[in-house]
Amino acid sequence: MPPTVESSATPLPGPATSPGDHAGIVVRGVTRSFGAVRALDGVDLDARPGRVTALIGPNGSGKTTLLLVLAGLLVPDAGHVRVGGHDPVTDGPAARALTGWMPDAFGTWDSLTAREVLTTYAAAYRLPREAARTRAAELLETVHLTEYADRPASVLSRGQKQRLGLARALVHSPRVLLLDEPASGLDPRSRVDLRELLRGLAAQGSTVLVSSHVLSELDELVDDAVFLSRGRTVTPHGLAGGAPVRRTWRLRALSYGALTRWLTSTGSQWRPDDDVPPPGSPDDLPDDPPGGVLLEVDGDAGAAQLVRDAVGAGVPVTSLAPVGGELEQAYLTLDEERR
Repeated sequence: MPPTVESSATPLPGPATSPGDHAGIVVRGVTRSFGAVRALDGVDLDARPGRVTALIGPNGSGKTTLLLVLAGLLVPDAGHVRVGGHDPVTDGPAARALTGWMPDAFGTWDSLTAREVLTTYAAAYRLPREAARTRAAELLETVHLTEYADRPASVLSRGQKQRLGLARALVHSPRVLLLDEPASGLDPRSRVDLRELLRGLAAQGSTVLVSSHVLSELDELVDDAVFLSRGRTVTPHGLAGGAPVRRTWRLRALSYGALTRWLTSTGSQWRPDDDVPPPGSPDDLPDDPPGGVLLEVDGDAGAAQLVRDAVGAGVPVTSLAPVGGELEQAYLTLDEERR
């Protein structure tokens, strides 16, 4: 498995650049309609080599439609698309040779074994027979399916089929990866393995575009993020130089009474955390146990000021951490009705 490379970058929308200036994914003004429904309505996107980019949006925002366009399975009505420097419509074979596509649901021939699934796809990409068998064995080990190599795909669980689907997308060593909900059905250990694998591929120069609803995991994985809403690219509040995102933070102290008395005296709006003592006045806590509260804070600067003020007031603060990741908080600021 490739080495783990942890991402320290704050996820931000990809920068606007001119078409053709990098060998990753470039999308400009793409539209796609299905009858009267405009699934994509002028989408712009950049996913650069060596980085993992998240594609985020509510149901019906156009994420899967866009991935199908990038995979060469749908023709856009208008706009400009480059995948690995190639147009999936006019130069489809070249684009597909560089692209690994993993849809949100694994489809396969259930009568084939896991090994046969991979060697069949390797043959479709014209890998020599021995090279295909070697590559299949490597990938089955990478996704921890070696013991199922010669069993029919029909016996695999949903999570195991997802892992086989990822191996299938990697069989021809693509330089661009398109992943639609790759963590769906995976157990916690497999999710960690997936994160390590994708970070390793990015470190080797691959372009990785991931669509997922599991935003807490994307926070730990991605370098950049592109948000879709009603078929359009949008920038949530607090990203790309906007106003700070007002987020919920968990503040804990050695003395629950001292913490809540201080917050009340400053006029702060707070509420008890789930694991604090029973409700009551702070003065009614004779043992003064440790505990925590939840409160809204404007961005990291506001959080830093909160800690300084608390320590200055003599409150024995032990921790301050956001509740939910940055991507989740940014997502919640989208002006989008549920669809």
